[in-house]
Amino acid sequence: MADILEIRWHGRGGQGAKTAALLMGESAAEAGKYVQAFPEYGPERMGAPVTAYNRISANPIRLHCSVENPKYVIVLDPTFYGAVDFTSGIRDGGAILINTSESPAEWKKKLDFGGKNISIFTVDASKISKEEVGGNFPNTPMLGALIKVSNVLDVEEALTAIRSKLTVKFRNKPEMIDKNLKAIQRSFEEVQSE
Repeated sequence: MADILEIRWHGRGGQGAKTAALLMGESAAEAGKYVQAFPEYGPERMGAPVTAYNRISANPIRLHCSVENPKYVIVLDPTFYGAVDFTSGIRDGGAILINTSESPAEWKKKLDFGGKNISIFTVDASKISKEEVGGNFPNTPMLGALIKVSNVLDVEEALTAIRSKLTVKFRNKPEMIDKNLKAIQRSFEEVQSE
C-alpha cells in the first residue's frame, strides 16, 4: 500500500467535497495514474456531513473500501472541529489541509496527533471562493492547496485537466470555468505551512 496515495475529504453537503475528489481523481487519471474517487455520506441534504476519498497510484489499485489511513486529510469546513476527528487514522508523516483564516500554528495547538509527525497547512478557501467564484464553494480552492502540498500532479497539467472537466460541468455557465481556475491558482499560491 505504500505506493498508493490516499486522501480523505471532510465537508458538508453543498460544499463540493465529492466534486473536488472527483476532479482530483480525473486529473490524476489524465496524468496517467490509476485512481479511485468516491464519496461516503448518509441522507443527501445540504449541510449534512460528507466524506469523500481518493486513491492515486502508478499501479492498478485493488482495494475497494473506505480510506482508513490517509496521507492527506482535507477539511472544507473547520466548524466540524470537535465533532469530527480529522486526525483519525492519518499516517505518520501525513498532512492536514484546513479551510480557515487561522494559521497552521493555531491548529497545531488544537489537534492531537497521538505522537505522529503531522504537518498542518491552512488556506482561507472560503474567502478566495467568495472573491473569485462569487460564493462559499471552498472545494476548488482546497483542490489547489492539495495540488501544491502533495506535489502529486504538475500544476499546469492539473489545471488543463480541471479546465476540461469544468467545461462539461459548467457548459451552461462558462464564466464559472475561469473563476474556478483562478480560485485554484490563488489557493495554490496562498496556502500556508507551519
